Amino acid sequence: MAEDTTADATRRLNVKKQTLDDAYAAPANFLEIDVVNPITTMGVGKKRYTDYEVRMRTNLPVFKVKESSVRRRYSDFEWLRNELERDSKIVVPPLPGKALKRQLPFRGDDGIFEEEFIEDRRKGLEVFINKIAGHPLAQNERCLHMFLQEPTIDRNYVPGKIRNT
Repeated sequence: MAEDTTADATRRLNVKKQTLDDAYAAPANFLEIDVVNPITTMGVGKKRYTDYEVRMRTNLPVFKVKESSVRRRYSDFEWLRNELERDSKIVVPPLPGKALKRQLPFRGDDGIFEEEFIEDRRKGLEVFINKIAGHPLAQNERCLHMFLQEPTIDRNYVPGKIRNT
């Protein structure tokens, strides 16, 4: 009799064959985030900085806005990481490095403004934001919603969870 229960417990489920329509239909739930179009800008006092377009598309109910596009600097990604580390219960992945050596004066190249460096950083930021946004607990954090959807980040916001209504 013990053998029968073991066989029942390990028997494969009867799985419905997937059709082409099922395979190529729109996914039930999706969250797509791309970090694209880096632009280096000459700021005040000859201070240059690079910002990136963060595009989001989703059908997840937790996000009220289903498509958004905002521009973010590396320091904005640092802000998001710090907020999540402080206020959430998730393990926050690391950001791509700060590249301090590339910021030293008297270099023979453009340092952090070289195209290759900017592209490597863009890829790293995209991996970072997708790991975070893909985490179910992080998806409820107000700071993530602000980062992905608000044109400017209110650094004086009240941390908390997003409520589905």
